Amino acid sequence: MERTLIILKPDAVKRAVVGEVISRFERAGLKIVGIKMLKPTYDEFYNHYEKIGKMISRRGQEAFDMTLEFMEEGPVIAVVLEGIDCVGLVRKMVGDTEPQKAAPGTIRGDYAHMGFGHSNKEKIGVPNIIHASGDPEEAAEEIAHWFAEAELFDYETVHEVYTQARNRSKK
Repeated sequence: MERTLIILKPDAVKRAVVGEVISRFERAGLKIVGIKMLKPTYDEFYNHYEKIGKMISRRGQEAFDMTLEFMEEGPVIAVVLEGIDCVGLVRKMVGDTEPQKAAPGTIRGDYAHMGFGHSNKEKIGVPNIIHASGDPEEAAEEIAHWFAEAELFDYETVHEVYTQARNRSKK
C-alpha cells in the first residue's frame, strides 16, 4: 500500500471545512493512518516547502515567502493517508495548485477560487485549502518530516476487504 501526506491549511481550519475534506478521502476508500493538529514553526515549514519541495527554485523567493507567511496564520492539520496508488488519487481529488484552474468537483475547485495573479498582486499566499505530496518519494520525505513512526497506525478497514485477494473471504 502507498502512503501520502496532506496538510489542511489554515484557511481550511478557519473555514471549518476540515471534516468535509477528510471525508472525501475516506469515501474514496483511503485510510487515515496518522492525523494531528499542529502550529508548525518557520523552520518546520521551511524544511517542508524548500528542503523537500524545492519551492524557491520552482516558484521563486517571493512566492515562497508569501506561502510561509500564509501558513503561519493558524494551525494546520497533517494527515497521512494510505491506499492503492494513493498519491496519484489524492492529487487528482485535490485539483490544480492554482484554485482558479482547479476543476469543479475537486477540493480546490469546490472550496477555493483565487488565482496566482491576484495573489501576486496583493502579495499574499494563495488560500488553496490543502497541500498534497507530489509523488511517492516526496510523500515519504514529508511523512518522515511531520510524523514519528509511532504516530502511524496499522489496521484494516472495510474497504480493504474489497481491495485484497479474494481468497481472504474464503477463510
